[in-house]
Amino acid sequence: MKLAVLGLGFMGSTHLKALKNLSGVELVAVCSNDERALSGDMTGIQGNIGGPGEKMDFSSIKTYRDIEQALADPDIEAVDLCLPTDMHASVAIEALRAGKHVLVEKPIALDGTGADRMIEEAEKSGKILMTAQVLRFFPAYVAAREAMDDGKLGPVRSAVFRRRCAAPAWGGWLKNPEKSGGGVFDLLIHDVDMALHLFGLPIAIEATGYEDASRGVDLIHAEFFYSHGGVVLITGGWHHPKTYPFSMEYTIVTDGGTLDFSSDGRAPALYRDDGTVQKLEPEERDGYAAEIQYFAECCKAGRQPEICPPRESANAVKLTRLMLEARNRNGERIECKL
Repeated sequence: MKLAVLGLGFMGSTHLKALKNLSGVELVAVCSNDERALSGDMTGIQGNIGGPGEKMDFSSIKTYRDIEQALADPDIEAVDLCLPTDMHASVAIEALRAGKHVLVEKPIALDGTGADRMIEEAEKSGKILMTAQVLRFFPAYVAAREAMDDGKLGPVRSAVFRRRCAAPAWGGWLKNPEKSGGGVFDLLIHDVDMALHLFGLPIAIEATGYEDASRGVDLIHAEFFYSHGGVVLITGGWHHPKTYPFSMEYTIVTDGGTLDFSSDGRAPALYRDDGTVQKLEPEERDGYAAEIQYFAECCKAGRQPEICPPRESANAVKLTRLMLEARNRNGERIECKL
């Protein structure tokens, strides 16, 4: 599959690193309005994970400054959109109409309306649309899903997903809620999506929190209530700029035991109800590489992505927006109607 990466910021750089060792995926073009990045020098790019950007050799591929020109290139079969979130819907729709398969960085869109429009266009075009909800491919989170797949652990009683980092010092658009949706929306949509992936849609939500954009603080403590009685807590956000360390973790309590992981040093494990501990040993693979490889396989086979279907990505956007609405209501329980 001949792929173009559109956008060479933090996520574009991350995806380019992941592409280096993939089979069946050929990088044929990049597109950016950043001249330094377009020259291959991404050493000034930094995010909350993955280390600094690198110098890359773009001499054998096409470099575009204009998105429309890139989409008009007949050699490009698929595009990987690593653009500001407010551009996702319009560029994805244009790409689908141009006959390209589309992988789009999370969130799929800035709001549910945009996400629905993208899905409708993908269905019309017959092309593959997939969101890069990378937690579905991260080994530690794949381990939790696989441990729960056979149902032997019994019903889920409680789950906590926590994700924290500093307010970003990169990608100025991230600090603008009109472009990014804000800190909680951009960051915790990972965990909202994982809750959807593992447990489905809740029936109601409550949330509290605090936002002070001028200080780089955007926090939430949200509870999702399920018809089976389980409660899922989604918590975290931005904790002041630059220096606050990134971390992510989960704890899932079932009748058969507790699944637990923390990027701060606790490897994924199952603490069984009989007192034994089972270390979970998922395949060690870069999640970004895995998601791009899976997308390429879906495109080649003409198969809709079952691991990461776009309708669930749209629901993640709608549910995260509802979570923020619940925060504005300061603890009032609201019904989950998407």
